[in-house]
Amino acid sequence: MCVLTALFADKNGEIYDAPGYQATGRTGGKVAGLLPDDLIALPEGADLMYLPGRTALGIADGRLAPLPGQALAVAAILPAGYTRTHLPAFAKLAGAPVLPLYGYAAVALWQDELYVAAVASDDSAKWRPGDYNTARLRKLVAKVRKELPGNRLVEQLAGCSLKWRCATAQNLFYRRWEAGIPASPVCNANCFGCISLQPAECCPSPQSRIDFKPTPREIAAVGVYHLSAAPEPIISFGQGCEGEPALAAGNIAAGIRLIRAQTGRGQINMNTNAGYTAGIKEIVKAGLDTMRVSIISALPETYQAYYRSNYTLDDVKASIVFAKDRGIYVSLNMLSFPGLNDRPEEVQAWGDFLAETGVDMIQLRNLNVDPDAFLAMMPPERQPPLGVKPFLQLLQQSFPDIAIGSFSHFVLKNGQ
Repeated sequence: MCVLTALFADKNGEIYDAPGYQATGRTGGKVAGLLPDDLIALPEGADLMYLPGRTALGIADGRLAPLPGQALAVAAILPAGYTRTHLPAFAKLAGAPVLPLYGYAAVALWQDELYVAAVASDDSAKWRPGDYNTARLRKLVAKVRKELPGNRLVEQLAGCSLKWRCATAQNLFYRRWEAGIPASPVCNANCFGCISLQPAECCPSPQSRIDFKPTPREIAAVGVYHLSAAPEPIISFGQGCEGEPALAAGNIAAGIRLIRAQTGRGQINMNTNAGYTAGIKEIVKAGLDTMRVSIISALPETYQAYYRSNYTLDDVKASIVFAKDRGIYVSLNMLSFPGLNDRPEEVQAWGDFLAETGVDMIQLRNLNVDPDAFLAMMPPERQPPLGVKPFLQLLQQSFPDIAIGSFSHFVLKNGQ
């Protein structure tokens, strides 16, 4: 039998293997030994990090045990296009800090190579880390600043690109593919683990939220600039540095109309929680092409425990159905957490939700959150989870017409 070796880190962050200890992973609250079928080679662009205040766990002589000494747990942070199947297993020590907002995945050593508990979920050719944060980025930012002088959106996206290293922000300056246009400083949800706004008792947000409302003309200037020249161009409202774009429906709808008065090229997308149906309707009618809806659960109780919103899951359904009835290509941005989405009760609810809404695609996104802090807020599981891989296989078998991936894809239209 092939044995996968556990990894650990010392107090200085140096990472080692632990011969004699089988690597373990976690699904929800359950810890088990990892098997070769659970793993893929650690992809290019992945990072390893140690987990402070958490002792690594392994299996020795058939028994689960903490690794000896000050052996800290190790996790992989995956690049875009990969979906984790297991969380790292660890024993939490007294006083352990809340973990930063990353998507932690279990790792192991096998035949002197590093492996991670994950599956490749999409072609990541447009999101390779080496194509971003290049040496020429600052010059490109300066060029766009000159070509669109005084536009506050350009300044916001320049900061997101250079400080926060946001890929969709950088694409505006690289003049390619999907570029973000943040538009709303406010939100109608209070998501645990929001990447742009967090209460002090939680965890540091990895970026700052936009603090102004761009005008329709500012939106249109950036939109036309990108759509008129970039290859396979997409502009997306609803970025990590903003709240809910549907709450800025008036400005976004007016901006879309100005854009389409100047160019029919490219794709206009919105990333949204879809809870404010009146705003969704206004934006859809203005000329939206695609919509990606953030969702973690199709069960109202679980959904509300995470989003803590002032709308309901029924509002989300109504927005999706409205968009689909008007020919919008709708994706779900499914926030993936091993041991939550794949619970049997969740799987049944997903089947009902997908059948009712008729979405076109599921985009899998690893939920960036401290696993224990997150599970403490979620309803307890009723039955053991299926596992991420069986869950995804079941979705594909039950809904063969729904694409499963990780990214917003360019949808051909009007001969493009």
